[in-house]
Amino acid sequence: MISSSMPAGILDRLSKASSAEEFFSLLGVDYDPKIVNVARLHILKRMGQYFAEEQFTGAEEPEIRARCKAILEQAYADFVTSSPIDQRVFKVLKDAVADPKKAAAFVPLSELE
Repeated sequence: MISSSMPAGILDRLSKASSAEEFFSLLGVDYDPKIVNVARLHILKRMGQYFAEEQFTGAEEPEIRARCKAILEQAYADFVTSSPIDQRVFKVLKDAVADPKKAAAFVPLSELE
């Protein structure tokens, strides 16, 4: 049983974080507030995508913390050199550049009778 005086693990603390800045603070990752202000949801979504590929079973807390930090650094780096529009982590942005052949044809109102 875990003692109530024992500090919560990093995964538990991250699950309770309520802002992008809190994720960066908990993991000790430096960031440019200008980038986070523009891409905060995109960074966290990408971090979640990277997390989905990870297995922490059996890992010790220092290794989990290091891997979480590396994941956030990787997600953040994606948006340092590229924009949310370029990265397209959300469906709405992916749909915005869907195959133009599938796009509905434009019919002006004057053509309708």
